[in-house]
Amino acid sequence: MDLSIASEPCDIDSVPRLMNELASLGSSHDLLADRDGRLSLLDKARSLVAALETPRETVIRQCGAETASFYSIALGVDVGLFKELAKDGGIAKKAPALAEALGFDVDVLRRILRHLTAMKHIKQTSHDEYAPNNFTLSLTHPMMADGYPVYRDFALPPISHLHTWLSTKSYAAPVSVVDNPFTFGHQTSLSAFSYLATHPRIAEQFNHHMGGYRLGRPDWFHTSIYPVQERLLDGYENTDGEALLVDVGGSTGHDLLAFHAAFEQQLKGRLILQDVPAVIESAPRDELKVVGIEAVVHDFFTEQPVKGARGYYLHHILHDWQDERCVEIVGRIKEVMRPGYSRLLVNEFVIPATGVSWEATYLDLYMMVMFGAKERTEDEWRELLEEKCGLRVMKVWNPGNGVEGIIECEVPVVC
Repeated sequence: MDLSIASEPCDIDSVPRLMNELASLGSSHDLLADRDGRLSLLDKARSLVAALETPRETVIRQCGAETASFYSIALGVDVGLFKELAKDGGIAKKAPALAEALGFDVDVLRRILRHLTAMKHIKQTSHDEYAPNNFTLSLTHPMMADGYPVYRDFALPPISHLHTWLSTKSYAAPVSVVDNPFTFGHQTSLSAFSYLATHPRIAEQFNHHMGGYRLGRPDWFHTSIYPVQERLLDGYENTDGEALLVDVGGSTGHDLLAFHAAFEQQLKGRLILQDVPAVIESAPRDELKVVGIEAVVHDFFTEQPVKGARGYYLHHILHDWQDERCVEIVGRIKEVMRPGYSRLLVNEFVIPATGVSWEATYLDLYMMVMFGAKERTEDEWRELLEEKCGLRVMKVWNPGNGVEGIIECEVPVVC
């Protein structure tokens, strides 16, 4: 190979076309209202950067600049840097004043601020003076900020040891929650979930990050994803106190609260949130109670106490588990579903054959290293839910663009 290609743009011939496409897309969409249009424009912009960037620049950016940026932001979250920058309405502040407020060596802080400025994460307003931008301001909220320490302390040790773990397993995929890159990277016998249970601060950060993960994305019940009125509400019988929707493993109730807010006028049945004791204890019980959501302690590997509900909802549950454990989880729900009436709604990524979003591919790799699990293709979902669990997949609703789909299932009626 001629090494000179490392100093040449990766695809200079495509630059004029990409610039024309960017100009066309930018003028044809309301970028605040049209999420798909904005993401299309963003994808073209990334393609333009990839075409203009040389291989040498890509290597240095990914290996050096982005890792230095990530760890600097995580440190900034730890010490309150971004909250300090945001004080007094975000007015620009000199580095010595910031260092004094944080109890930081001013030389170290200057070097961090310079790099974060170079990476466009904060603004430099004059010599030795800095101010927040919208990204910086977002880091004053734990739902955005806590992703950095939770990845640094919880998720990165496993993926940073993936190469070593795979080399000891003849490069076979991990298929266990207790023998995988997570347990190897953390040198623990605990599964990732058990580790969270014994590290409450990391668990809190993880829950905050999961809340931030959902921001700005269409909910599963949005008309662009799943037609709730037609497929769920219209067929609800509301007899003998049967539940309308059970959110199994629903964390602190984000999805049910949003669902209630969207369909409050049409809702007539019970909404039930289920999760393990520690999660239910941390849920906003008063807020849930006001809107009539029942918060119930339940382990989804045990017998499902709510029988004959119209809908059972699993959001980002099955991607944490290998097929055999998924069969157990789904099996407990299947036992109480009314054939031809109850619906199992699996809210997960459905990996397409081409054009897969980076939001799905990065998560797939982390599911592998953290849990020995995976994101699934439509064929894999059908194999799991139909062939292994004995359900009928009624339809797969897959919106793409980094949004999870809905796999709608029922228990077949036996004639």
